[in-house]
Amino acid sequence: MTTTEDQATDPRAAAAALIGGLVGPGGPFAMEPADVLGATIPVFTNRRRSLGALLAESAEHGDRTYIATADRRISYAEHAAMVASLAERLRTEYGVKPGDRVAINAANSPEWILTFWATVSLGAICVAFNAWWSPSEVAYGLEHSDPTLLVVDARRAAALPEGVAVPVLTLEGDIPRLAAAAPGASLPDVEVAEDDPAVIIYTSGTSGRPKGAVHSHRNLLAAVEYHRMNDALATAFGDPTDPRDKTYLLVMPLFHIASLHNLAVPRLATGSKIALHEGGFDLDRVLALIERERVTHWGAVPTMARRLMEHPDLDKYDLSSLVAFALASAPSTPEFHAKLRARLPFAASLANSYGLTESCTAVAVATPMDLAEKPDTLGRPIIGVQVEIRDASGAPVPAGVEGEICVRGPYTMIGYWNDPDATASAIREDRWLHTGDIGMLDEQGRLSLSTRRSDLIIRGGENVYPAEIEGVLIEHPAVAEAMVLGVPDEDLGQSVAAVVVPRPGASVSEADLAAYVAERLAYFKVPTHWRFQAEPLPRNATGKVKRAEVSA
Repeated sequence: MTTTEDQATDPRAAAAALIGGLVGPGGPFAMEPADVLGATIPVFTNRRRSLGALLAESAEHGDRTYIATADRRISYAEHAAMVASLAERLRTEYGVKPGDRVAINAANSPEWILTFWATVSLGAICVAFNAWWSPSEVAYGLEHSDPTLLVVDARRAAALPEGVAVPVLTLEGDIPRLAAAAPGASLPDVEVAEDDPAVIIYTSGTSGRPKGAVHSHRNLLAAVEYHRMNDALATAFGDPTDPRDKTYLLVMPLFHIASLHNLAVPRLATGSKIALHEGGFDLDRVLALIERERVTHWGAVPTMARRLMEHPDLDKYDLSSLVAFALASAPSTPEFHAKLRARLPFAASLANSYGLTESCTAVAVATPMDLAEKPDTLGRPIIGVQVEIRDASGAPVPAGVEGEICVRGPYTMIGYWNDPDATASAIREDRWLHTGDIGMLDEQGRLSLSTRRSDLIIRGGENVYPAEIEGVLIEHPAVAEAMVLGVPDEDLGQSVAAVVVPRPGASVSEADLAAYVAERLAYFKVPTHWRFQAEPLPRNATGKVKRAEVSA
């Protein structure tokens, strides 16, 4: 038993006592077992049951700012009124009803967030397309998700594939008009089940087409409680800042879980502010936004952090408001962490994490204390998440032994939209998610990652699966074989490289193939390093390429 004296001398004992008061029986973030799609999984006891309920509560934050951009401010009360109007018009003019899909293909903007909330408040499903998709990828997304409505910004409207049959609304014109058309409208009162789908987020396919990870109301609301608990924990550890006075920088795309599930959505529960950066990543504009809005929290991909660290005039910006800085979405090294701490004062609070689209939020988080003790750790599983490391037969292995990272919890996706085979492969007995990533747990329960999913390339925070690009390249009439792999990149972490075997007698150039891929896939999937060879790619007895024997 831990005594008061133990707590006074052992910071971990003191921390455990504080956490126990929050998550233990009777605590505000206590958990209880519940049936989740046929498996018994711990869920938050004091949880909301629908995103619509969270939206309705958020109006109580009144005049506090929800979204601030370089030139606009939207309060919680204004946001609720605009969402109510927009939802009313989507229902009456476009027939959006529970279970329908509303697809968004656009860069970050307040209207993106408005459309999301209007959609889920109607019990419909928000489908987040990757805004960098090519027209052919957009065409696939429309066929696959079969939306009732497509919402686009002007840039994507100009590049829509031919023959789009679904009604199209623009973020710049239609959404503001509809959000003001019914000023007296009430927010929808639609009954949904906790495990009803709320969002589809596309992730690059390991064997070709993108897959749509489906997240439920339960999934997103569990993420909300996790973030609320983090605020309560900070308060318990002596942080005097009212959670409502925190400001979160939103700079990563809203079609990623980092920005939508773990930033835009939880703010409605905490009443805090989003500083929303619009447009491409322009570091000086981002720093000006941090200074003007007094941003306190920034979650960045390593590429952003690297550019920040190398900025020649960083001292001309007042970044003193930043108190929390975290890395996510791509691997980073202990050496890089040390450089960040040496260059950036606010990086003393540096945290690292591990998660994936399918997990909805972080699987594990490494605190500054964790990183000080073990620089390469990804930390411990977050509240409610179970992690097991399993061998090839599916049996759990002991601490210190590598295996596949498998996770389970209230955050785990329902499955992949319209893809039962992929769902059955990823989510198996008792709803354990098999990530395909290789790692291990140490004796203290901390996770480390050995290898990301087989052959995965992470370019500037975007997942790139070689099979998808290889499938395009081998369709080129001059290409006999192709293999795609990642190569180190100082700025992006990794770049995409291709090894190509031309057909006998055929002539093809790097520029030809780059243009061919660019017509079919998003720009970040286009190889920037090319190598041509006459000899066939090495293969094993079953015909698979021996990837380890091929270099760029």
